[in-house]
Amino acid sequence: MPKPARKKEKDPEGRMPLADHLRELRNRLAKAVLAIVVVAIVAAFYNKQIMDFLSSPVPKCPGRDLAQSHGGNCAVLTFNTLASPFTTVVKVCLLAGVTISSPVWLYQLWAFLAPGLHKNEKKYTIAFVATAAPLFVAGAYLAYLIMPASMRVLLSVTPETAANTLGLNDILDFTVRMILVFGLSFELPLILVMMNLVGLVTGRTMLKWWRGVVMGTFVFGAVATPSTDPFGMCVLAIPISILYFGAVGFAILNDKRRARRNPDALLDDDEAAPLDLTPQPLGDSEPMPSLPAHSEPVRRNGYDDVT
Repeated sequence: MPKPARKKEKDPEGRMPLADHLRELRNRLAKAVLAIVVVAIVAAFYNKQIMDFLSSPVPKCPGRDLAQSHGGNCAVLTFNTLASPFTTVVKVCLLAGVTISSPVWLYQLWAFLAPGLHKNEKKYTIAFVATAAPLFVAGAYLAYLIMPASMRVLLSVTPETAANTLGLNDILDFTVRMILVFGLSFELPLILVMMNLVGLVTGRTMLKWWRGVVMGTFVFGAVATPSTDPFGMCVLAIPISILYFGAVGFAILNDKRRARRNPDALLDDDEAAPLDLTPQPLGDSEPMPSLPAHSEPVRRNGYDDVT
């Protein structure tokens, strides 16, 4: 009987041929996509509950008759086209699949990248993933809390003689965009902390940026939030500013800890070099021997000895 092929031993440094890298990438992507599809199929059985949850921030009018609407105080949710109910359900199910299965595809991404990282880089990456998830959830939850107030502000300009009819597909897009903007914005301080841990930026440098960062967060809040109202801008900018100053405090403490272990840690490479580059005075130069006064250069084949 033919002997089974030996299982290849893994390289301790994570090196492998390009074909093996591509094969592993294919397997990781297949597992991630499979997890998303399975969760999306399960979410299809609960699509009404999920759509009710995502559309609950909208102040709905009592009843479904547009004549019962009260100007800018409420809105009636509608589907604008024949295919809108189906496409909305598909979109909601895929969104639920990507969100709920995030631990699976994040692990697959981590498992693909981990063999090429050093030990300290793996430690920082695990800390980054463990902190990024709660920050994103906190930002998404804050967005969900303020959406009812933001929608009331936007609807308040509607005159009493008019009615608000909002497409459910548009409301879901608005909700998802708000959640993504708030969730991703809460990751900014974490990125700065990771840059400080790997030595790319110091706490003092981050502290010098505070005016521009605070101004930038308010400008970003005004542009990025789909609600485009001052309330949403302030609710996004103020927590990010607080988290930024928290990141600055952490970076300063980390720089002090690093300086106690290595006094040259915060110096540039030229400043930390052990070589003494201070100019030193030159000693007396040796006299050059002089040629005799009446000596003539030796010529060979019509040229002197210099050439």
